[in-house]
Amino acid sequence: MTGSFEDFGMEEGRGSGPAQAPSSMGANSLLEQDLEAVSQEGRSGAGFDPDETATMAALNPRVDNHQHKLRMAVIIGIVLALILLVLASFFGANWYFKDRVAPGVSFGSAKVTGQTPQEVRNTVKQTVKDSTITLKDAKGKVVRASLEDLGVKVNVDHTADKLLEAKQSKVISHVNPLARQDVGLDATVNQLALNDFLVKSFVGEDDRALPSSIAYDPGSSSFVAKEGKGGRSVVSKPVSQEIDDLINHPGQAKSAKVSYEQVPMPIAVDKAQQAADEANKRLTLHLTIGNGNAKSIDLPADQRASWIEPKGDLKAGTISIDYKKQAIDEFAAKSIPEQLNQAMVSQEDVVDDKGTVLLTTTKGVDGVNVKNTNTVADQILKALQNDQPADIKADADVTPHDVKQKKSEWRIVVDKSNQTATVYQNGNVVKSFPVCTGMAGSYESDTGTFAIYLKYAIQDMRGLNNDGSKYLIPGVKWVSYYNGGESFHTASWNPVGIATGDPTHRGSHGCINMYEQDSQWIYDHCPEGTIVQVIGTRPDGPVR
Repeated sequence: MTGSFEDFGMEEGRGSGPAQAPSSMGANSLLEQDLEAVSQEGRSGAGFDPDETATMAALNPRVDNHQHKLRMAVIIGIVLALILLVLASFFGANWYFKDRVAPGVSFGSAKVTGQTPQEVRNTVKQTVKDSTITLKDAKGKVVRASLEDLGVKVNVDHTADKLLEAKQSKVISHVNPLARQDVGLDATVNQLALNDFLVKSFVGEDDRALPSSIAYDPGSSSFVAKEGKGGRSVVSKPVSQEIDDLINHPGQAKSAKVSYEQVPMPIAVDKAQQAADEANKRLTLHLTIGNGNAKSIDLPADQRASWIEPKGDLKAGTISIDYKKQAIDEFAAKSIPEQLNQAMVSQEDVVDDKGTVLLTTTKGVDGVNVKNTNTVADQILKALQNDQPADIKADADVTPHDVKQKKSEWRIVVDKSNQTATVYQNGNVVKSFPVCTGMAGSYESDTGTFAIYLKYAIQDMRGLNNDGSKYLIPGVKWVSYYNGGESFHTASWNPVGIATGDPTHRGSHGCINMYEQDSQWIYDHCPEGTIVQVIGTRPDGPVR
């Protein structure tokens, strides 16, 4: 076919008319313009044609790929957000229930999920109170009994700890309420106490069978055997079954039928005596608890006796010795801090001008605060159960005492060698007095450094002579005590001893004898806290 561009109504080189043969770049440019127009129409909501859009997308794969990526990004973002939400909820729930009872933990009829340690302890106490058994015999006698009445000892703290610790080790199912865990009471049953309650509740005193038992006698500080007898008893098995059910599922009000049987003495007296001997052996055990500092406790026999709990095996006819764990825990929690805690006391040292310590007027005491008393209780129980002596050190926080120094303005030096008392103020000699110190033997004035701690303007002095006879010196004036019963004071009855300085023949009972005006001067000028240094040796005769 031949012809020119004019034959088709087009001029060569021009782009007008549908019959123009455009270049590939020109075609793409036109397509992009058309797609942009469609897109604008779609955004404006006018003239939108899905088929046309699909056709346009098919004509340009890059548009479809872009939209696909956008949709995938949105989906992935939503999934990640959900995962983060789940993880945040999971870890948040684990954190919240870290110190609370986890979901899915059941405790009889009580609701404990989410309870704090104190709340769950209160719940345990109330649940124990709600756990009762109504006992009824064939004659219609009815007795409502608590767990304590029936010889059940519940450890409230341990039960609460079991509830708080339930599922804690299971990281994944810890907060899953569908993962269930039942927790019962931490309790023990004393068959002797149970039998005693049943018999006393339903059998007359003259008819009842009683096992031989032991009891603590405070007068002799020992356990003694008490003989039992044969007679009528209560069949305890049905009651025991209900007790076991209450321990596993507390908080219920249950009932049990009571029946009777004739039995010989359930436990012979010789078995009780064996138990009493074993208990008394435990009372002699040396057991000391210290705070690692200055205080300790020797547990007395009466205290240990209160922890001993005889447990009878009525089938075997024997009595064994056990201990009341909860009573020991309570003692450790209350009494050990009361007796072993100590407040910090600052040490006070008196120093001279050079800073040399002359005397410690107040000895420093470290502050001690006992902690972890449950550990101490466990150590006490272990020592008692193993029948072994023990020196237990309680764990404690210690605050070391500080040291305060104060300069001594006043100081008195008593020289036994020359029988003088010299007073210094800030290191300078102020006065020197003749004195007569204690005679030989037990009455000699003590050598050492002391401090005036008590003063009397006038006092009656009493004491014992070497031969055991009593003496009384009324109206002694200007007394300044510095070492126990040793003091400076007026000795109007001993002017010759003071004048000659002859303690061997005219000495005192340890005090520093002085003329009245001299002892008054010390009383007036030397306050409490004045350092007293007694030096030298007692002369064999007069020094003046």
